[in-house]
Amino acid sequence: MPTVETMLQDMVIGDPKAPVTIIEYASLGCPHCKAFHTETLPQIKKKYIDTGKVKMIFRDFPLGTPALAASMVARCSGPARYFGMLEILFRDQIIWSHGQNVLGSLQASAKKGGMSGTQVSECLRLEPLMIGIRRIAEEAQKNHGVNSTPSFVIQGETIAGALPFGEFSAIIDRALK
Repeated sequence: MPTVETMLQDMVIGDPKAPVTIIEYASLGCPHCKAFHTETLPQIKKKYIDTGKVKMIFRDFPLGTPALAASMVARCSGPARYFGMLEILFRDQIIWSHGQNVLGSLQASAKKGGMSGTQVSECLRLEPLMIGIRRIAEEAQKNHGVNSTPSFVIQGETIAGALPFGEFSAIIDRALK
């Protein structure tokens, strides 16, 4: 398992030197965040991230205990597997976020991403990781006025909600000018 410092680092997709930065604050238990990741992000990735115009930073803003646990699991999976684990957790969201056995459901989802049940249990006992994730969310509230998910900071402007691709595209194009 990576160190807590490594787990808490910004998780970034795209060229680090891209001219526009999008910071996403999301909760893995949020249906609107899931919709953004499955519907809008692939389009942003194709048009802007894969072409070197945008880099995207994912930061946790967990709403509720199951979402906090899922954030911890994703971060414990390590930087190389992180975004794949996010995909799995969003895809399985209804199972682990509304089930009777959150731990068992999270373990089953994490197994699909290469983590054992033991690794998930060990991960969820990492109090410094939990504190760090909560600190990231508190900083988002304080520094960017984030109070709902998903929220995005694009070139310093905070945007709330899973906007359709066309609206994101207009905002990104404006930031690129």
